[in-house]
Amino acid sequence: MSMRNVLRLPALVAAACVLAPAAAQQGPGLGTPISAADLAPWDISIQPDGTGLPPGSGNATKGAEVYATHCVACHGVGGAGQPNDRLVGGQGTLDQLQQVRTIGSFWPYASTVFDYIRRAMPFLAPQSLSNDDVYAVTAYLLAENGIVDQGATLDAQSLARIRMPNRDGFIMAYPKRTDR
Repeated sequence: MSMRNVLRLPALVAAACVLAPAAAQQGPGLGTPISAADLAPWDISIQPDGTGLPPGSGNATKGAEVYATHCVACHGVGGAGQPNDRLVGGQGTLDQLQQVRTIGSFWPYASTVFDYIRRAMPFLAPQSLSNDDVYAVTAYLLAENGIVDQGATLDAQSLARIRMPNRDGFIMAYPKRTDR
């Protein structure tokens, strides 16, 4: 390294120390902040207690029609499964080696069933069902599992009140400590 470069090095280091914080504060310049209005269509999360459930309603009769149109090809007649997951039955099998994990035997919250259907189904057209259709399919599947009556109409309030059979069947991985 020449003497000229050695003398320039401290000046370059000093300049970098002065300019680096200003550049870091501006960030990489990628993207733009999202507005609340732009975020709203993507903010579709529903909590286990029903917070976030949208307006609308549906019953098992309408749900059977929606199921026959959008769900039966993957989940079989009456939710019996094949080629994809079984959705109905399985109650009383979770303590056996051959568990049957379905909406009625495994899922801890009815709001989670609604959230999953709304967010991910039908498989080839997720988020294409109306809120009324999702309430209806949820009512149909819960009725087929014997959790609600066949004539039940579900909406945000009634769905949040449903107590699923396996709600207490999960163990917290990190329970709150009482010894502190």
